[in-house]
Amino acid sequence: MSSKTIDAAASGTWNLGDLPVHRVGFGAMRLTGSAAFHLGAPRERERSIAVLRRAVELGVNHIDTAAFYFSSLRSANELINSALGGPYPDDLVIVTKVGPHREYSGEWGTAARPDQLRGQVEENLRQLGRDHLDVVNLRRMRQDSIAEHFGALAELREAGLIRHLGVSAVEPRHLAEARAIAPVVCVQNQYGLHSPDPGADEVLRVCRDQGIAFVPFYAIAGDAGPQGASTAHHGELLEVARAHDATPAQIRLAWTLHQGPQVLAIPGTGDPDHLAENIAAGSLRLTAEEVSRLDAVRGGPSAS
Repeated sequence: MSSKTIDAAASGTWNLGDLPVHRVGFGAMRLTGSAAFHLGAPRERERSIAVLRRAVELGVNHIDTAAFYFSSLRSANELINSALGGPYPDDLVIVTKVGPHREYSGEWGTAARPDQLRGQVEENLRQLGRDHLDVVNLRRMRQDSIAEHFGALAELREAGLIRHLGVSAVEPRHLAEARAIAPVVCVQNQYGLHSPDPGADEVLRVCRDQGIAFVPFYAIAGDAGPQGASTAHHGELLEVARAHDATPAQIRLAWTLHQGPQVLAIPGTGDPDHLAENIAAGSLRLTAEEVSRLDAVRGGPSAS
């Protein structure tokens, strides 16, 4: 399919609290290097900045990032600030996340304590050049309860450092825990046509029932996860892609968006051509028969 002039608005709109965003956004993780979280060869700085600016030109107004998205020479937040700050577009919503702790050497440490979350929020503010964060997701780090951590973020929301809150890598019980403390505008879990997390379907159903945005990560990558886009494509997926003159990655995104109007996609790339393809996937409309065929590939019916 042609992707040259398709705008992100073609994917539709959903609100993160009082902030409207197009359903196809952009994930900044891959801007920092060829593979997520690796400290190898970083991407060319000017190319990454150009991709960010092109994303906004194509209607993207939802960018997902984190202070721990960095490689040996690149910081996703700093790239976003350089490309889009001074001032940021009025309608641009930047979503970040806190919880994991990563040393400047690149090594992962233990999860942040509740009293350390303010420091993580302030680091995101500093790197992005903002006086508040639009949305902050608490990324659960295998804790049985997230109440104390989420409560700490709720206090920062009350203090005006954060506008809206979300959660990530959670089960329905964690979402209920958070909602008892403060409003939750989004849930960010791994999910996709070949997602290895079977529990994500139930989280998706809860979000649909409660009107909460569901924001899957690795929707294109599938089992490959942070290493990059999946190259293992089922025959049914390839047939549907051919029928739409689309790539398998575009069909993966289209199937994900089909799961409900509250589902938002945040595919990431450092390639301008892939960026245009990802955004164009928001205009794809799968037939009921195609969705059924893809559901069968996944091993069961979809949550829609």
